[in-house]
Amino acid sequence: MRILLIENDLVIANFVTKGLKEAGYCVDHACDGLEGLDLALNNSYDLDIIDIMLPKVDGLTIIERMRKEKIETPVIIVSAKRSVDDRIKGLQSGSDDYLVKPFSFSELLARIQAHLRRSTNVSEATSITIHDLSIDLLARTVTRGEQEIELQPKEFTLLEYLMRNAGNIVSKTMIIERVWNYNFDPQTNVVEARMSKLREKVDKNFNTPLIHTVRGLGYVFKQK
Repeated sequence: MRILLIENDLVIANFVTKGLKEAGYCVDHACDGLEGLDLALNNSYDLDIIDIMLPKVDGLTIIERMRKEKIETPVIIVSAKRSVDDRIKGLQSGSDDYLVKPFSFSELLARIQAHLRRSTNVSEATSITIHDLSIDLLARTVTRGEQEIELQPKEFTLLEYLMRNAGNIVSKTMIIERVWNYNFDPQTNVVEARMSKLREKVDKNFNTPLIHTVRGLGYVFKQK
């Protein structure tokens, strides 16, 4: 799942980004309101985290513009403004939640998961099953047949991406941009290394392989 973070305090931004990536989420970060507004209006996210006091464009204006454009992505405001009036203004602008700084990452993560549960229940399935392999997108669990498979957060995100694109070839560039959320580096072997570990867990002890290499093109998830 993909999250947009609009936060000009780099200490907080790095702290939140690191925690979310470790939890298996893809994160786009904007450090000012103008860049954040552009990302929010022109990209699809599962949830946005927005500070109020931002340079160039303030957070409330961003949220109001999103709602005006009929973008219903869940929004959590994170702000040092802690008065009741500030929180009311934040919620009235169209946000779904308001978290006062300083906050614990565990509380932020719990709120993110709660909002994603609500939005996912309305908009899309909470699990994907192909052949005998199933992933639960909310509990972030994987089972094949009767066996539960334990994956690291990035392995889960990689498997989810492959399964969402089942039957279609996905290139190394597509994977690294979507799963690792950074531009392609032709020298890196991070995709091959993580794919090898994922295959060992998902395919090795089963009769039917599901992850296949398409030489020179990338990978495809399918039942042969």
